[in-house]
Amino acid sequence: MKKLVMIVALLAIPVTAMAWPWSRDLMNQPSIKPQEGSVINYPPNSVPVGGLRTKVADRDAAETMVNPVAPTKKSIRMGQALFRIYCMPCHGVTGKGTGPVGKIFELQPADLTSDYVKGLTDGWIWGTITFGSYIMPHYGYDTTSTERWHLVNYIRHKLEKEPVAKPTKGGKK
Repeated sequence: MKKLVMIVALLAIPVTAMAWPWSRDLMNQPSIKPQEGSVINYPPNSVPVGGLRTKVADRDAAETMVNPVAPTKKSIRMGQALFRIYCMPCHGVTGKGTGPVGKIFELQPADLTSDYVKGLTDGWIWGTITFGSYIMPHYGYDTTSTERWHLVNYIRHKLEKEPVAKPTKGGKK
């Protein structure tokens, strides 16, 4: 009788172990790919950590948007920090499109201090950062909506207004 109980107990161990929750966690989990986006139903009266999502279909739809973030010193500083992370490799420190990565492209990245860019709306610039353009990748997944508005504030109120140092003799600035 003891042998029979031992055999049944040994056979029951693997069945019992597979019933534990940790044996299925990796098999049955939600998986959202970056290209899919996400449909998240937030609880009523709650605000996501990254701020409210802006429901804009594309860059054209963003053109008429008004910047909800005031261009304070703090916002411009945050925009500058983000610019150094995401934009500087292609657009360069001065925003002229002469960054180390931008130099290898056939088409030069946009000069963010040009009269053309100055004539664009804040919404269009925000939409370009969000959805990308011809050679520019989109940063809608990498940055929050508010962070993109900080970038717009930096481009508008600091980068476009900073005088660019002229080269001196010997090619040094």
